Amino acid sequence: MVVITLQRHKCIGCNYCVEFAPKQFQMSKKDGKTVLLHAVDKKGFFTLKSNDHTILEACENASRACPVKIIDVKDI
Repeated sequence: MVVITLQRHKCIGCNYCVEFAPKQFQMSKKDGKTVLLHAVDKKGFFTLKSNDHTILEACENASRACPVKIIDVKDI
């Protein structure tokens, strides 16, 4: 299972995550911050759990590219 966590409130809107993983991330037109698609919000931490391992590499690249390091990706 792939678990992706986003601390959205710390997002600076650089768009790198969308460039690397457009199927998982999208920029909000309201506030210019990223949105982790199909995620569950729990106290500001948006989490997506997926059995689709094909998203792992793209999400890891997005995590590494993030200048504020707010994306955490785990393969469990």
